[in-house]
Amino acid sequence: MNKQICVVGGGRWGKNHIATLNKLNCLGGLVEKNQDLIKVYSQKYSNIKIFDNIDNAIEFGFDGFVIATPAETHYNIGKKIIESGNHVLIEKPITTNVEDAKKLKDLSMSCNVNLMVGHLLLFHPAINKIKELINQNKIGDLQYIYSNRLNLGNVRTEENVFWSFAPHDISIIQYFTDLFPSEIISNGGAFIQKDIHDTTMTFLGYPNNIKAHIYVSWLHPFKEHRLVVIGSNGMLSYEDSSQDKSLKFYNKRYVLDDTMPVKQDGEIEIIKYDRTLPLELELKYFINHLDGSELKICNGQNALEVIQILEKATQSLFETKK
Repeated sequence: MNKQICVVGGGRWGKNHIATLNKLNCLGGLVEKNQDLIKVYSQKYSNIKIFDNIDNAIEFGFDGFVIATPAETHYNIGKKIIESGNHVLIEKPITTNVEDAKKLKDLSMSCNVNLMVGHLLLFHPAINKIKELINQNKIGDLQYIYSNRLNLGNVRTEENVFWSFAPHDISIIQYFTDLFPSEIISNGGAFIQKDIHDTTMTFLGYPNNIKAHIYVSWLHPFKEHRLVVIGSNGMLSYEDSSQDKSLKFYNKRYVLDDTMPVKQDGEIEIIKYDRTLPLELELKYFINHLDGSELKICNGQNALEVIQILEKATQSLFETKK
């Protein structure tokens, strides 16, 4: 590939980008202010350039940038990089509000650069296999999707559980439906910190009578990452938190017999899928589009739609609280 990427932010998630880009021989630089992290990275990756500010990194010249800093910094850093004419991958959520997301999308178009968002699970082989099966009509007409992302997890102080977890699930549901929800209703509870929700349940209504719900929580006794997709002719389930991470097709459905629903309960089929790590696939996709070719997924429009849904759900959260 021989492209040189600079990662902005070497912390909690940035370290994974750094390690994966190094594996791909595409790690060229790092922007980091934490002196302890700089010391660690300078020893571990002695061949890369390390900067303490984004301006010097831009001036040095790289093929592209990855922003893995806190969400509230994404807009200002992303704006600088896009205005400099560089392609950029920004971790999710792309910004903390719709206005900034739209500005970055419009700016990337006017500057003719690729703006990609880190909706990592759209590169998960199991998710892509489900999309393929939906397109092949394996489950018939899409009817209902639900996603549970639960854990006794790391509680954030700068964002609630919905903004922390749900961008993954929203991006997946958008990917499966190719639609924008006409109805968004959210409810939840803030138990640990005032006005920062620890648990939320969000219902999404789509055209063509497609429904979905997203349940996310930091206050759960065990880890569960479960996705279920229900269609008129069958059902799919994938549980990332399980040991075998199996993708299953359930030959189960209801049919009308003289206006009475009759259950048809068939076999369960294990669906095989590739086990490549999604971050590697995501970064390869970004690298392969450093020539400016069109991003089909995880582009600025996709990013904006996810933020729009996040904002509408957040409004609903506080409306239902009243």
